[in-house]
Amino acid sequence: MQQIKPCPIHTYTFPDGKTLTVGKQTLIMGILNVTPDSFSDGGKYDKLDTAVAHMKEMTAAGADLIDVGAESTRPGSAALTDAEEQARLLPMLEALLPACPVPISVDTYHSATARIAAQMGAHILNDIWGLQYDGEPAGAMARVAAETGLPVIVMHNQHGKAYDGDVIAAMQAFFHRSLKLAHDAGIADEQIILDPGIGFGKDTATNLIVQQRLDELLTMNGVRYPLLFAASRKRFIGDTLGLSVDERMEATGAAHVVAITRGADMVRVHDVAPIARMCHMTDFLVGRRTYAPTETR
Repeated sequence: MQQIKPCPIHTYTFPDGKTLTVGKQTLIMGILNVTPDSFSDGGKYDKLDTAVAHMKEMTAAGADLIDVGAESTRPGSAALTDAEEQARLLPMLEALLPACPVPISVDTYHSATARIAAQMGAHILNDIWGLQYDGEPAGAMARVAAETGLPVIVMHNQHGKAYDGDVIAAMQAFFHRSLKLAHDAGIADEQIILDPGIGFGKDTATNLIVQQRLDELLTMNGVRYPLLFAASRKRFIGDTLGLSVDERMEATGAAHVVAITRGADMVRVHDVAPIARMCHMTDFLVGRRTYAPTETR
């Protein structure tokens, strides 16, 4: 097996006492879409009681952190203004933050929403435009991350699915631009987590190539950043295998297992219990966890 440069182990300690250690074992991020129109679970968890209940189910099943999103980013979905997003998201955060035993990530590309979420006690910012959203002044999200000191997930994205040349080279160039914005704003390298953006600005063939070459995205400017891989139930799985959204769990697991062998440090998934088992076993196989005999039934 190809030797992958390990991610330096780093523990984030948050003001409310919660912690998150990145680089030691694969972290499981549970997806909580509080939207009426997400591609796989829209409308299931857009009420306070169902959202809190699902959060508790995912943490009991092994989620190390919960990613809360209030805007669907499926192809063809309608974009929300930051005010519309906040009207949907903030009441959820008010209920979720005190009830959740693990850190909460907020999935938003609106800097105003990110700032309010951070003030409320959110632990991580997750930006699908990698600090480069063109609907705001350049560097707006980077400045929020710098001012709050929160970890920020920087995802690759683009308009359209065509690439002029090698896709990995294009993604590396994108991340270099994101990192410059981050460093110019004062974000420390330890705050940054990269995400290749599977399913965003990529067709099925490109998504498969990116996964096969994931290890080429681990190090930028000589720095090994943590990498989040998020392919749960996505269209490229359905296109590849001819599966509907509710049939993609096993293939989702396969994609994330391979991603771990390519260096992924975190995975973002809907089906926490089965995917966590797959990822934990993969950790043992690649040496991220050490076996200790226990009683078995």
